[in-house]
Amino acid sequence: MCGIVGFIGKRQAAPILLEGLSKLEYRGYDSAGIAVRNGKAKAEIVKTVGKLKNLAEKTDDGKAVIGNCGIGHTRWATHGGPSQVNAHPHVSGVLKGQGSGIVDSNVIGVHNGIIENYQELKEKLLKNGYEFYSETDTEVAIKLIDYYYKKYKVGPIDAIAKAMVRIRGSYALEIMFSDYPDEIYVARKESPMIIGIADGETYVASDVPAILNHTRSVYYIDNNEMARLLPGKVEFYDLNGDIIEKEPVEIKYSAEAAERGGFEHFMIKEIHEQPKVIQDTYNSFVKNGKISFKDAGVDDEILKNVSNITIVACGSAWHVGMAAQYVIEDIAKIPVRVELASEFRYRKPLLDKNTLVVCISQSGETADTLAALREAKNRGNKTLSIVNVVGSSIARESDYVLYTLAGPEISVATTKAYSCQLVVTYLLALELGRARETIDEKAYKQYVDEIAGIPNCITKILEDKERLQWFASKIVNAKDVFFIGRGIDYAISLEGSLKLKEVSYIHSEAYAAGELKHGTISLIENGTLVIGVLGQDKLFEKTISNMVECKSRGAYLMGVTSFGKYEIEDISDFVTYVPKMDSHFIGSLLVIPLQLLGYYVSVSKGLDVDKPRNLAKSVTVE
Repeated sequence: MCGIVGFIGKRQAAPILLEGLSKLEYRGYDSAGIAVRNGKAKAEIVKTVGKLKNLAEKTDDGKAVIGNCGIGHTRWATHGGPSQVNAHPHVSGVLKGQGSGIVDSNVIGVHNGIIENYQELKEKLLKNGYEFYSETDTEVAIKLIDYYYKKYKVGPIDAIAKAMVRIRGSYALEIMFSDYPDEIYVARKESPMIIGIADGETYVASDVPAILNHTRSVYYIDNNEMARLLPGKVEFYDLNGDIIEKEPVEIKYSAEAAERGGFEHFMIKEIHEQPKVIQDTYNSFVKNGKISFKDAGVDDEILKNVSNITIVACGSAWHVGMAAQYVIEDIAKIPVRVELASEFRYRKPLLDKNTLVVCISQSGETADTLAALREAKNRGNKTLSIVNVVGSSIARESDYVLYTLAGPEISVATTKAYSCQLVVTYLLALELGRARETIDEKAYKQYVDEIAGIPNCITKILEDKERLQWFASKIVNAKDVFFIGRGIDYAISLEGSLKLKEVSYIHSEAYAAGELKHGTISLIENGTLVIGVLGQDKLFEKTISNMVECKSRGAYLMGVTSFGKYEIEDISDFVTYVPKMDSHFIGSLLVIPLQLLGYYVSVSKGLDVDKPRNLAKSVTVE
C-alpha cells in the first residue's frame, strides 16, 4: 500500500525517485508526487493524479526538477479521495492551487499508513493557527512535527519524536526540513521502511525493489525508531533521541530478479518461476533426505511439546493455512485451527500454554497478522512464522522463522510465494510427525521424496498451458464462477477462486462441494461455470456426484484432476490434468492450472494483470 522513496547524494534526485517509484507501482496507488531541494531552503514539489507516467511526463522524466536531495510517494487514498491536492508530499504551510511548484515551508513530508487520531490532532493545530488545504491525515502529521519544532525550538529528531508520541496508528514518515536542506529524516511505526547506502549516496524506500539497482546492502528501521540521512551516511535514533547502532543486511537476490525478464507480465513470470523457487526453498531445509529446522532454532523438544496449532494469516496465506490444516492433522495428529488474522486480533482466542501460533505472510509486514503475532506473544505462546522477506517485522518479532526463498514477488496476485509457503507447511507437518512418532521412518522418507518431485511436476503442467489459454478465451464473459472441492481440494478451490476474482473481476466463490445442496445450488443456472477440483482419491466420486448435480441444472463444467481419472471427461466440458502425487501434497499441482486460468482470463479481458484495481501487494494498514 502506497510507496515511499528518497535519495540524497551527488546525482540529480528526481530521476532516481521516479525510477524507485516505478519499482513500487505493484503496491497499488492513485496519485504520485516528488519534492526536491537544490541545496536551498525552498523546494520544488510536483504532484499528479493517475499513473506514474503522468508525473514522468510533467517532469521530463525528472530532468526538469533540479536538486540532489528529494523524497517521493505513490498514494493509495485512505483519508480524502484521489486528487492532486491530496497527493503527497504535504507541507507545514499552505499550498496554493493544486499543490505543485516552488514552496517555502519549514517541513515537507510523505507518509504511508493511517493516523487514527488525526481529527483530534487537527483540532489542536487549528487552535494554534494552522490552516489545512487537504483532506489527508498526512498533512496533520507534517504540521504536528512543525508545531513541536517551533514550539520547543528543538532539532528535527526531537520534533519528530514528540510527534510520534502523540500519533496513534501506523506510519512510515519521510521528512525534509528547510533548516537542513541536505538531509532527510525518517520515522517508522508498523509500516515498513528500508535504507540503503552505496558510493557516498543514501536511499530510502518502503520496499527493496525500489533501490536494488543501486545497492543490496540495506538497514531495516524498527518500530518507534527514527533516522537521519546524509549523503553516504545514516544515523539511527530511539524515541529518547539516543543513537542506535545497526548492522546492514545483504539482499540475496539481484535487481534482475525483480524485472519481467522477457515475460509480458510479472504474474506469468512468477508462475513460471515456481519450480525453481520451490526447489530453492526445499533445498534450504532438506539435506541428504532429512528435514532440519535447527537454523531456525526449532528442535525436537519444541515440536514434542506442541499440544495444538493455531495458524493465523490473511488472503492467500490463509488459504495456505487451510490446506496445511488437513496435512498437519493427518500426518502429525495435532489439532489445527486456522484463523483469519483480522478476526483473531479482535476476539479473545482460547490458547493454552502449549499452543504454537503459526503466522504466514509473504511480506512479513501484513498489519493484521503482525497484530495477531503480538497478541499471541502477549499471551505467552510460542510463535513460528513463515515469511519471504528477511528482516521484516513479523520475522524479527517471531520466536522462530522459516523463510521461503520465493525472491521478490511483484505481481499483486501471489503465485510463487503461495506455493513456497505451502511446501514449508508440508515440511513442518513431517517434522512434527517424525518428532512425535506419528509416522515411521519409511513413511517419512516417502513423503520427503514426494515433496522433492513437486518442481518437476509443475514444469510438466506449465508445458501444457496453451490449452488453458484457449479455455480462458471461451469463458471470458462469465458472470459467476463456482469452485468446488472436498478436503484439501476445497482449500485449493479457495485459492483458485481468489486468483480469478482478483485479476479478472469476475465474481467467483469456492465451496466445500457437499455444501452446495445447502443453499448455493439455487444460484446455478444455464451456462454457470462450475470448476471441480478433484485431487483426493477417496473423495473423487463424491465430488463428481456434486458436479453432476450442477450439470443437471445447466452448469458448464471444468474439471481439474490427476492423470488416470479420465471418467471425469464423460461429464465435463473441459478437463485439465496434473501428474499423480500423494494426496497430501497434490494441492501444489492442482493450484497451477487455476493460477494460469485466472491470468489468461485477465489477459483476454485486456486488464492490468499485475496491478488489479483497488488492491495492494502488502496490506500494512487495517
